[in-house]
Amino acid sequence: MPKKQSHTFEQILEKNKEKIFRICKFYATAPLEPKDLFQEVVFQLWKSFRTFEGHSSINTWVYRIALNVCLRSKLKLEKISDKTVRLDAIQITPAYDSTDQDEKYKALRDCISTLNESDKSIVILYLDGLAYKEIAQIAGLTENHVAVKMKRIRKQLFNCITQKP
Repeated sequence: MPKKQSHTFEQILEKNKEKIFRICKFYATAPLEPKDLFQEVVFQLWKSFRTFEGHSSINTWVYRIALNVCLRSKLKLEKISDKTVRLDAIQITPAYDSTDQDEKYKALRDCISTLNESDKSIVILYLDGLAYKEIAQIAGLTENHVAVKMKRIRKQLFNCITQKP
């Protein structure tokens, strides 16, 4: 822990809770709910808070933990679901008419979900408004590598979206 802790855990959580929840929403798949993932991320942040050494920004640290927790949970769930039969017969229809914007968002989300985990993480961070430099720190890549990956990812997403009806 740094000698002078400038933020309390509560302040950090309050400042980052929306970012964390967006990541959790993206990685959540039935039966794993975004709120459950959020709680797990908060728990892991709390456990790690005393050991944060300040080698990166607090935001980078929060993003890194959130992504790692969500990825671990997803992989664990995939292992379990390989051994069980899923009941996909239950369909939920929204009570409101979807707008064109909702359909575009769903199409983008569907296309993002086809990316590999590394590219998916980069896109999520990019859509959250992070600069390439911050994404590079979180992902453990160089800023140039992030820029190259983003160029390729944009092309993949563009091709995917233009193929959708």
